Formats: sequence, C-alpha cells, structure tokens
Amino acid sequence: MSWLDLDTGNCSVQRALDVIGDRWSLLILRETFNGVRRFDDLAGHLAISESVLSRRLRSLVEAGVLERSAYRAAGQRTRHQYRLTERGLDLLPVLTSLMEWGDRHLADEAGVAWEVHHADCGHRVETVVRCPAHEQTLGPLDTSTAAGPGACARPA
Repeated sequence: MSWLDLDTGNCSVQRALDVIGDRWSLLILRETFNGVRRFDDLAGHLAISESVLSRRLRSLVEAGVLERSAYRAAGQRTRHQYRLTERGLDLLPVLTSLMEWGDRHLADEAGVAWEVHHADCGHRVETVVRCPAHEQTLGPLDTSTAAGPGACARPA
C-alpha cells in the first residue's frame, strides 16, 4: 500500500498537531520546559492575552500534557500553576529538534539565543534519528516509511 492509498485520519502526526500544533501551545511548552509555571509569568513572558493563554492551557491540561495545581502566596488569593506531565515531558525531543532546526537555519548572525545542555556534563545536546539495532545515526536518505498495523485504506 502506498502513502497516497492511505486514509490519514488516524495519522499520529495529525493527532499530535491537534494537541500541540499551534504557535501558542508550543511556546507555552517552551516556557514550562524552562521552569515558567505560573499563569501571570506565562502571560507576561509570552506577551499573550489572558483569554488565549487560558484556552491553550485548558487544552494542554485536557490533552494530559500539563497538569494544573493550586498554590497560594501569603496574603494572596489562590492561583494556579502548570507542570509538565509524563506525556508533556516526552515532548522534549520535539521541542529540541525544532529549536535545532531554527538554530541551523534561522539564528541571528550573533548566534543562537538559547541552548539545551546535559545537566551532568554541560555539553550541548542534540536530537537524532537512530537505528536501535545498529546504534547508528541516520539522515533523511537513510530511512524509508511503510504502512503500520493501524493503516487504513483511503476511501474511494
């Protein structure tokens, strides 16, 4: 079965984009990976309207990417903060890869704006496509695609 013969309604890329495929959701994830958790901090650092931020946070919580918890500073009303869930933490390679692409093709002449380092040794990390059987890093020309067990034929 060729790619054009497949119904893409159950495509994992499409489903992932339904959850994180808009600009604000990805930027909210960038912020939470960098330790920004409180609503006011997110709104201020992203320069996003509170209504848009509320909708995106609600969507990410409903999708199980973030979890919402209450906190209360002394003398203040109860507020909420957001933390990455296991599902959200699994997006680290996605964001790192997107950042690497931007660094390679869109960075300022002065260099990249932000880097991700290995906490233990301090070296800059990279995302790779790798064959686990051969422990070999692969490029685009080293891969092929095929229909998986959930593939369905495209309706005629």
